[in-house]
Amino acid sequence: MDLTLDAVSQLSPDEASLKAAKGLVVPAKWPLLGSDAAALWGECQGSGSKPYQVQVDKSGPAFKCSCPSRKFPCKHGLALLLLHC
Repeated sequence: MDLTLDAVSQLSPDEASLKAAKGLVVPAKWPLLGSDAAALWGECQGSGSKPYQVQVDKSGPAFKCSCPSRKFPCKHGLALLLLHC
């Protein structure tokens, strides 16, 4: 997958999720970030005491997040991709 801003925008389930994800594209919200050729991962500090664990498999892309959101992908997964762009 070519990770461009447009490609990430098209993965969003709705405009509200994309807008929320853009608000998370702040390095201070991500105490841990990592990547390799196949995946991206990080921890995103939300309102709780523990950060959400977020992973993206770039081959799909496939998303996994420890947040309780029912949207897929959630704003954290989208934000992780936006940070990588």
